[in-house]
Amino acid sequence: MAIEVKGATLRILATVILTVVVGALAGWAFIYSGAFNAAADQPHSGIVFFLAQTARERSIAARSKDISVPNLADPKAIAAGASEYAEMCTGCHLAPGMEDNEMRSGLYPYPPNLAAHRHDAKEDPQVARASAARQFWIIKHGIKMSAMPAWGKTHDDATIWSIVAFLQKLPMLTPQQYGEMTKESESVHEASGHASMQGAHEADTDHARTPADRAEPDTRDQHRH
Repeated sequence: MAIEVKGATLRILATVILTVVVGALAGWAFIYSGAFNAAADQPHSGIVFFLAQTARERSIAARSKDISVPNLADPKAIAAGASEYAEMCTGCHLAPGMEDNEMRSGLYPYPPNLAAHRHDAKEDPQVARASAARQFWIIKHGIKMSAMPAWGKTHDDATIWSIVAFLQKLPMLTPQQYGEMTKESESVHEASGHASMQGAHEADTDHARTPADRAEPDTRDQHRH
């Protein structure tokens, strides 16, 4: 009797292993064949969308759950975050009174319109803090296979928290209020030192050019718009 049970168990185990191997091979064959359409103008199928969304949200939740949220009501932090948002985020996430644009229309996944997300006044404070922690993690680390960059590569935590602080206010702002808060965003952003990284990148690029390259006229400015 014991031998029969053991034999049945081994057969079940072999079947499971075979199924997994066949499934893996089928998946690899599908990927390698090029059947998956990677074009941004073709939405995912229902199952792919579900799997990608679930994997993304569970990943963010697992990594942001222990983030300690600081005071987000500091007016100076909110003002600083407004300038950062105006310079870095509006192209994808829009702003009060801003229409959709050519770049955002062509992105997939479609970036959320953060100015249109209204917070419930009766929202649980713990839920709000979890949302702020989630925002911080996303802004700092970005999201793979999307247009969301990892701003933590170029911005410190204090600056990222200022953006999060501003995001708590953004959905309640009118276009006029937003315009008043961000009217000097370009100069404030340049003063923060982030904009200077473009010059540093160009310097690095120039340094990497060979002597023969440097002998040729630099026509980069001629192609800038």
